[in-house]
Amino acid sequence: MKSTWVWFVVLGVLAAGCQGRKDHAQATGRDAGSVKAQVVVVRAVTKKEQQPVMGIVEAEKTAAVSSRVMATVLSVHVKPGDRVRKGQVLVDIDPETAKGQEAQARGALAQARASLALAQRNFQRFQALYEAKAASELELDMARMQYEQAKGAVEQAEGAVAAASSVAKESRVVAPFDGYVTAKLVEVGDLAAPGRPLIMLASATGRRLAIAVPEGTWSQVALSLGQEVPVTLDAQPGKTLTGKVEEITPSVDPATHSFTVKLALNQEGIPAGAAGRAFLPRAERQAFLLPKEAVLNVGGLTMVVVVDAENRARSRVVTVGQEENGEVEILSGLSGQERVLVGLPQPPADGARVEEV
Repeated sequence: MKSTWVWFVVLGVLAAGCQGRKDHAQATGRDAGSVKAQVVVVRAVTKKEQQPVMGIVEAEKTAAVSSRVMATVLSVHVKPGDRVRKGQVLVDIDPETAKGQEAQARGALAQARASLALAQRNFQRFQALYEAKAASELELDMARMQYEQAKGAVEQAEGAVAAASSVAKESRVVAPFDGYVTAKLVEVGDLAAPGRPLIMLASATGRRLAIAVPEGTWSQVALSLGQEVPVTLDAQPGKTLTGKVEEITPSVDPATHSFTVKLALNQEGIPAGAAGRAFLPRAERQAFLLPKEAVLNVGGLTMVVVVDAENRARSRVVTVGQEENGEVEILSGLSGQERVLVGLPQPPADGARVEEV
């Protein structure tokens, strides 16, 4: 009876050992079967990417035309959309006020010149008296001081006349350059005042795309003055222009947290205010590419099947990026040296032996 019990114990130990060896074999993939598939190596490439940044087309020159005369507007000769030439009259302002100021300045100049003539003759008389020992040195100095003051008064009056004459000329507001009228901000009967814009102008030639590069993107792009970058406009789909970096602000705009860059465009006739995009070059980076047939979607996970050093299949979760020309970029999960199975309908059993076809 005792020997029978011993045999049962021995048989149990042997069975347990066999089961352990079987579980170990399954864990190591020895009995996971095999899979036939094409094997490809992860392709590592250096990518030169571009960062699209929105922008607005602006004229090379803009002006808010105003007048230094405070007077009533008599006539407005232009309207929005009109093309104007440099020197063309835009607005007429009542000139009477400016003419009156000019007349006052000229009257003050005449008085200053008369005072200068009297002071000069008085100074000459005291010079003669001083030489004849009939006037003191103090009296001569006083006469000289009055003469110099009179000269200064004349110069001051001449400056006032020049300023008044310049203001009087601005009773006719003219265009400072060739361009288009973008806005009319005054009507007949309005009061023109110094600093108040009357007409808004934009230059007829020269267009720039002003873009705001986000602060977080600035370190990823490489820009320099004179560099050329591709530009597209929403108004001209399918057409690519060339933008030349003309201006780069050295500081961040605290309101938008971005750097402003202006690109000169190689095409005329683009309306100011049009929307566009500049494609800025980014720093080179390494990317890992696989055929899209190598990527499997299982239970909400994106996976690939990698061949390990023992030629067995191992499933691995990855993160994918953009697809281009039948290839998918692998953003994470691979190091770039792996061999991957292609064309599988679903992942095989982990550890399955791989037969390359």
